[in-house]
Formats: sequence, structure tokens, C-alpha cells
Amino acid sequence: MEEQSKNFMHLQFAAKSENEAFARVAVAAFISQLDPTMEELSDLKTVVSEAVTNSIIHGYNNDPSGLVTIRAEIDHDRVTLVVEDQGEGIDDLELAKQPLYTSKPELERSGMGFTIMENFMDEFEVTSEPARGTSIRMMKRIESKKALYN
Repeated sequence: MEEQSKNFMHLQFAAKSENEAFARVAVAAFISQLDPTMEELSDLKTVVSEAVTNSIIHGYNNDPSGLVTIRAEIDHDRVTLVVEDQGEGIDDLELAKQPLYTSKPELERSGMGFTIMENFMDEFEVTSEPARGTSIRMMKRIESKKALYN
């Protein structure tokens, strides 16, 4: 079989909560070329939703003038997603990664976003700088295509 070349997409949109669904569908449509299982697709849509929601609520405090950027790359059986904002950043990243921690308890947030992303993906990394923004990088292998490249 001929080696598949890398494919990518880059998406940027206003930090509005109604764009979270758009982001999920756009990433799902891009990834569908790998023929993921329903579970894999659901996991990927969930992590996009969590990351975008974090950017909107925590990065920009629901300020729609902010921008959320998603980059997705397909390399053989691997999907890499990067979700970034230039918002407030995270003061204490280790604390923020703790299950059930939320900086906005008044919004009845569960504090499970990072935990969900880490558990649903094969690789998960967060970098953040106060007043400069946050970047979440995640990678998942898509099982349905893995056998084609072994």
C-alpha cells in the first residue's frame, strides 16, 4: 500500500459557546477519513468539546472577542489535536490538572475536563503561561487503520 502523506487542518473561531458544537463537528468531519469507530469518534469529539469549552470559559471568561485555534493533523493512524487560546492562562497548572478542581465553582463546572482529555487520548500535554494563554496538545491512534501500517 502506498504510504499516506500527512494531512492537516487549521481552524480559528470566536470564543463563543455556540461555536463549541461547530468545532466538534469540524474536527469529526476531518478525522472521519480515517474511518474511526463510533467510540473513537465520540472520544475525539468529547476532548474537542472539553478543550474548547475551557478556552471559552476559563481562558477568555466568556469574552467573545477572544479567538480559539484548533489544529488537527493526521499522520498514518495518528490524530494530533492542538487547541489554543491567548487568554488568561493558568496560574497553577498542576492544581488545574487535579480531578474535580475548578476555578469557577459558581458555574457548577465539574473540574473533570483535563482528566477526561487525558483518559480519552494516548498522549496529553498542557502548556500555559499566565496572561499569555494555554495550549493543549493531544494524540490518539485510530485502531481501525492501525493494521494497515504494521
